[in-house]
Amino acid sequence: MSEIHLLGGTEFLGRIDAEHPPLLLDVREPDEFASWAIPGAVNFPLGELADSISSLPPHEHGIVVVCAKGARAQSGAEILRSAGIDADVLDGGMSTWGTVYDSITRDIGGVSVTQFRRRGKGCLSYVIAAHAVAVVIDPSRDIEQYLDHAAAQGAVITHVFDTHLHADHLSGARRLAVAAHADLVLNPADPFAYEFTPVRDGMTVSFGGEIELAVSAVSAPGHTEGSTVFRLGEAALFTGDTLFLESVGRPDLADQAEAFARSLYRSLHERVLVLPDELLVLPAHVGQSVIIPPDEFVTATLGELRRSLPALSMSEENFVEWAIGRITPQPPNYQEIVRCNAGLVAYDHEAGAALEYGPNRCAIAS
Repeated sequence: MSEIHLLGGTEFLGRIDAEHPPLLLDVREPDEFASWAIPGAVNFPLGELADSISSLPPHEHGIVVVCAKGARAQSGAEILRSAGIDADVLDGGMSTWGTVYDSITRDIGGVSVTQFRRRGKGCLSYVIAAHAVAVVIDPSRDIEQYLDHAAAQGAVITHVFDTHLHADHLSGARRLAVAAHADLVLNPADPFAYEFTPVRDGMTVSFGGEIELAVSAVSAPGHTEGSTVFRLGEAALFTGDTLFLESVGRPDLADQAEAFARSLYRSLHERVLVLPDELLVLPAHVGQSVIIPPDEFVTATLGELRRSLPALSMSEENFVEWAIGRITPQPPNYQEIVRCNAGLVAYDHEAGAALEYGPNRCAIAS
């Protein structure tokens, strides 16, 4: 039999996005699997695997074994080898899955929009480019991909935006703005402790040439006090954590759930839902229920969400009751992540990976 092959994140992504993907065998404990899992994976805890091999689903396209960081998966692969079954291992396990990106580019309203998808975390970030000008919205901490993408397009990053003070992952906005010599634009209603350009309603960034499109800010407090939606002309809304494809942003991260739920309701109804149905909604996250296809943008129109999300048609009182009643445990390490993103504490890359372990939990459970 061949040696156990350790798959890096990029190779693993290619395997699971293939026409015939392998069986993903997760050997963590059931509570770990329930909390965060790769779409399509099946759970056979390591301690039960040897006695359960005959129950494995079909695996004619191979098996990749997954655990939290890789050690249990290698033990699981050895158990399979002893039964005459070859299997590969995701090197680094779910920690690696949380750092895997892909991207897709399309023309939206006459400009190039690239959606960077951090597949395991469900984080979405964007580069908008035209006429050698680029702006970045909600960059993750791995900033090299945005610099490389802009350079490949012959564009200069002039502005970096965060839609809000993130609680589930470390923002790359500050570092990217420094590296690109770009303007860092944030909402001062969130407590950032470093210098930036304050965003304001009506603020625009022109892409030049004959293109009339601009990025304009629409203040939409609720998820955080400084949550902001960016509108790309008549084409798209970058909604941050205000509006997702499967739900809306949770209002409890500042421990003022009722007050923030009311603010969120008003932001949605007074600032977002009054806009045209044809606008594409491009959020900062997707939850585990949303599949990220390898060759399609993750998006929906505002009209589609208006029809599919019951929360958007509730009265204010029903919305507040619903939002508070569906609050789930807050994201792991969220307080420390907020402190890092606000500039109150420093972090290194390795420590950042540990802080971010796990799925995003910024949406109200749908």
